[in-house]
Amino acid sequence: MSDRMTAPEGEYALARFPEDPRDLLRAWDASDAYLLRHLAESGTRLDGTLVVVGDRWGALTTALAAHRPTQITDSYLSQEATRANLERNGVEADTVRLLTTRDTPPDRVDVLLVRVPKSLALLEDQLHRLAPAVHEGTVVIGTGMVKEIHTSTLRLFERILGPTRTSLARQKARLIFCTPDAKTVGARGDDPWPYTYRLPDDIGVLAGRAVVNHAGVFCADRLDIGTRFFLRQLPKVPRGGRVVDLGCGNGVVGTAVALADPDAEVMFVDESYQAVASAEATYRANLPEAGTTVEFRVGDGVEGFAPGSVDLVLNNPPFHSHQATTDATARRMFTGARRALRPGGELWVVGNRHLGYHVTLRRIFGNSELVASDAKFVVLRAVRRS
Repeated sequence: MSDRMTAPEGEYALARFPEDPRDLLRAWDASDAYLLRHLAESGTRLDGTLVVVGDRWGALTTALAAHRPTQITDSYLSQEATRANLERNGVEADTVRLLTTRDTPPDRVDVLLVRVPKSLALLEDQLHRLAPAVHEGTVVIGTGMVKEIHTSTLRLFERILGPTRTSLARQKARLIFCTPDAKTVGARGDDPWPYTYRLPDDIGVLAGRAVVNHAGVFCADRLDIGTRFFLRQLPKVPRGGRVVDLGCGNGVVGTAVALADPDAEVMFVDESYQAVASAEATYRANLPEAGTTVEFRVGDGVEGFAPGSVDLVLNNPPFHSHQATTDATARRMFTGARRALRPGGELWVVGNRHLGYHVTLRRIFGNSELVASDAKFVVLRAVRRS
């Protein structure tokens, strides 16, 4: 859905990525508009190095393009949305510098604008990484919807950068104002990310092994119960088969496949740069000298995979897009998986029972089989027939 955001800088046509006419969610919200309005009304100077962190679909970066901002995001989809929205609004691509959370941030930051992420850990990691570039004259402003900003959010800014306060709420959005303090920045301590823990003993081939999580990856300090259930149900891989861990997160599913079958070719895919870095670290920690053919890819699902080139896809799809509950991501993953699978190839999915993925799979594949279930989760199997 393409929509128009009105801001003091002008009016902008914006869309999420990939653009889907069925998607009614906007590419901006009241917190983006609140921040842009505040910058204009307060007369905040935007010269020097302007850094925008966590811009979800490029609304802030597009509106502030005249100031040549650097955008930092963990999301491949957000970065692609930014590129598309810049082009949609006639902005030259080289006007904006696009970085990921895995890239080295700028050496100096004069204005830091932070779209508060859902993950407190990701915010912590990004503030730690940016702190050396911040100085006492840096303008630091965060923005988010009221339900996204908590006392713990403010404490992070205060502990890592300096004194922090919030604005009044407008249209259910709020701003965060932080004044960097050299003493606070110097005493902030070490960045606790990435975090490593050991897996439980009842999950098969991965029992007791190490998992590495970079900040922002789902369930960063423990194995989530859905993946735990999935690991107990994993299928046998066709000998030497090509397997995709789709939406790989920290990579435990794909790593389990590689451990069980050294002849398998395993592809780890996620739209999060932090997730793919975690998957690679988890894999390397457990198979440092493996003969498995392996690839780690950041992207939009299996886009770019040749049709009919995959034997097995394993998937635990997310059912949120930031704060919105939606099955759009799962539908796109299932559709992409069917295209990438060879005839006879299989998609195995784990999900909450109430999400009704069996209906979606039947619509896309023409079939869906219940492999296992418990009180909360189901594991489903769909086969590409032709």
